[in-house]
Amino acid sequence: MRVLGINALYHDPAAALVVDGETVAAAEEERFSRRKHGKRPVPFAAWELPELAARWCLQRGGLRAEDLDAVTYSFNPALRLPPQELGVVDPWDDLRQQYAMRAPEFLAHALPGLDPAQVCFVAHHVAHAASAGLAAPFGGDTAVLVLDGRGERHSHLAGEFHGGRLETLHSQSLPHSLGLLYEDATEHLGFLRSSDEFKVMALASYGKPRHLNYLKELVHADGQGGFVTAGVDWNTIAKQRQPDEPWGPEHADLASSLQAVLEEVLLELSQWLHRQTGNRNLVLAGGVALNCVANSRIFTTGPFDNVWVQPAAGDAGTALGGAMYAAQRAGDAIVEFPGADLGRSWSDDEIEKVLQTARVAYDRPDDIAAAVADTLAADGIVAWFQGRSEYGPRALGHRSLMAHPGRESNLQRLNDVKGREQFRPVAPMVLADRAPQLFSGGPIPSPYMLFVHEVAPQWKERIPAVVHVDGTARIQTVDPSDEPLVARMLTLFEQRTGVPVVVNTSLNTAGRPMVDTPAEALECFGSTPIDLLAIGPFAVRRAMP
Repeated sequence: MRVLGINALYHDPAAALVVDGETVAAAEEERFSRRKHGKRPVPFAAWELPELAARWCLQRGGLRAEDLDAVTYSFNPALRLPPQELGVVDPWDDLRQQYAMRAPEFLAHALPGLDPAQVCFVAHHVAHAASAGLAAPFGGDTAVLVLDGRGERHSHLAGEFHGGRLETLHSQSLPHSLGLLYEDATEHLGFLRSSDEFKVMALASYGKPRHLNYLKELVHADGQGGFVTAGVDWNTIAKQRQPDEPWGPEHADLASSLQAVLEEVLLELSQWLHRQTGNRNLVLAGGVALNCVANSRIFTTGPFDNVWVQPAAGDAGTALGGAMYAAQRAGDAIVEFPGADLGRSWSDDEIEKVLQTARVAYDRPDDIAAAVADTLAADGIVAWFQGRSEYGPRALGHRSLMAHPGRESNLQRLNDVKGREQFRPVAPMVLADRAPQLFSGGPIPSPYMLFVHEVAPQWKERIPAVVHVDGTARIQTVDPSDEPLVARMLTLFEQRTGVPVVVNTSLNTAGRPMVDTPAEALECFGSTPIDLLAIGPFAVRRAMP
């Protein structure tokens, strides 16, 4: 089966190609359009069809639209209830429904040669579940928990995969939604909803959960596999913050209380699911599953032995999940997730041509990993552009900004380079076999930055740039067999400094998608105080002070 998966309704439009059960390509439209999360002005804020991503996926697979056996769309308009029955206030819901119903027509127009009859709808949360349950590395049955803002009529799915088939055990009906609750608080705190929820998670570490008891009265698990989220008045906790206003202790306490109640509900949901299935393995998907602090709470105090989170857990991942679901239903054996590097790449010759066209000075070191290790050891900031770009919101060693973790000031320095808030943490990248000596309290290996770990006391002062205010770090472990160039750079950096960790954050500036092309990498290098751009085997340097 040759299946193209499409997500294009709420946010994070994306496309993914699955051929004979194997993931060939997956990319978010924002990497092509340069509109973060695919957002356009209201009312078309999230209705961006991933035309460019879909065409690229077909090109990567050497296919034409007419070669496809199926195209999946990760929202089923037939399942949607009228807004008055959903209880969710959304002035664009009817128009969104019409858009979804016409998706086959729109896709056939965007992909000439496609038969609209080949387009099939996959329920939103089923696509989320498949993106994790069918892709997981467990190689057997697994429990699955999906939580996000909303789907057609639900905000949650709990179930189990048996032999690749999903059995749904519970779905939480709207308007109750942990994702929408978090979005409401995000907006109240002056951030962009459906975009900046990770900022609230970071801010929570600066506060105290002073309002937890109040929230628990209104937000709690129901003991039957679902939950209640009703009647929260954020103004009783803190005055609404405007985007241009500074945050204060009351805002941090709100974030902390929200995070605490979220974790408690998620823990109870996972306990209920374990009682129903008895399974040792749990997979998570949906936007809420990008909350790495909550994921770690489930892993460390929950009943499951193994917890795996889809790296593209947000709506972008439903493109892949929908394609996997259709392929599995047609009889294909689904190959486990191959890694997040599923996007575009450029050959050395193509990169050099871009450098020559830009007329920038560059050289080709004997070993680009050694050149990077030298620059980092000298406290330079490095932009790292290597191989295929990542699918999902995390930079995982393909489109990264790197720095020395031993300089505490490098946290502020990187946040200044990126133009973002100073309470935002950056992440440590470490070889998988070295990680247990520095980090604990979370799964190792942890290659996708989806859990937080406690930093060993003897290392906190040695790598202060990557230690969050609560003493944790969101680590990325590196396996040399998967990422040989990154592993070599880490080894050489440790030889020069005695530190086995490098700071890793995404290669972008605030409000813009991650860099995806050589030209965008040069633009980012030219507009920010980056000391070295390591792009393929080439080095573009800025004179260091």
